[in-house]
Parts: sequence; structure tokens; C-alpha cells
Amino acid sequence: MFRVGILTVSDKGFRGERQDTTHLAIREVLAGGPFEVAAYELVPDEPPMIKRVLRLWADREGLDLILTNGGTGLAPRDRTPEATRELLDREVPGLAELMRLVGLRKTPMAALSRGVAGVRGKTLILNLPGSPKGARESLEAVLPVLPHALSLVTGKPWKEGHHE
Repeated sequence: MFRVGILTVSDKGFRGERQDTTHLAIREVLAGGPFEVAAYELVPDEPPMIKRVLRLWADREGLDLILTNGGTGLAPRDRTPEATRELLDREVPGLAELMRLVGLRKTPMAALSRGVAGVRGKTLILNLPGSPKGARESLEAVLPVLPHALSLVTGKPWKEGHHE
């Protein structure tokens, strides 16, 4: 099993003005695979808070995969990609490109997503959109390659169809 953290980035959610349903959509997509959600947190659109959680989960908790959702658009407070990029050892642009490509088949608005993907240590980090639908579709787009990617990043053995 790959250990996953879900980080929701939302000012309104943090203030209790909006219920976070996106993390539930993400959990549903992960339920069919070799994933265990080991951490969840909701923070406002504040880069220092985003980076604090990413560092903690990647460096101390040793999570295999961190999925952020929210803060990837064009609004002035949307700064999740910048906060994430500052902490990455290496970007994995193909994953972000794949999420946008698949999203574009459903809505031209997917072109506005600025989410990034990359590796910090032995943790893969993906920025997903903040809406449940956008997060679900983006995650489903990369789901077929995630176990193999995580095996390469973490060193944990994986064969398609089962975990060794």
C-alpha cells in the first residue's frame, strides 16, 4: 500500500464557510487502488502553511504521495503551485500535462489550471484542482501510471495488479 496525504487548500473551507467535499471525491478515486489515506488537512491559501504541511508529510511522515487540491487557478490567492514548486527536488511535468490534457476533453477551463507535479525526497506531490469534479477527473487521468511512478520514487516494489 502507498501512504497518501490529502491537503485541501481553501480560504473559505478553512474559515468554515464552505464544506470540503473535494477530499471525499479524492478518497473515492483512491479506494480502488493500492492506496491508504494516512493524513488529511485543510489550510488557507497561505504558502507558508502549505509548505509546512508538505515538508512535514514528505520529510517527517514519509508519505509516498501527497495530493493537494485547490489554489491552482488564476485568482490572486491561488498560490499552491508556487508553494509546491519551491519544495520540489524534481518536477514531473508529464503528470501535470496529462491531467490538463484529459481535462481539456471535458472543458476548456482545464487550460487555466496551473497545477504542478514533482518529487520531494521519496514523495510524489500532485496539485489537483479544488472542485470535486476537477480533482476526480485529474486524479483519474494519472491513476493508471501512479503505482508505477510511486514504485520508482519510493523504491517500493510494485507489479501491475498487485503489490509485492
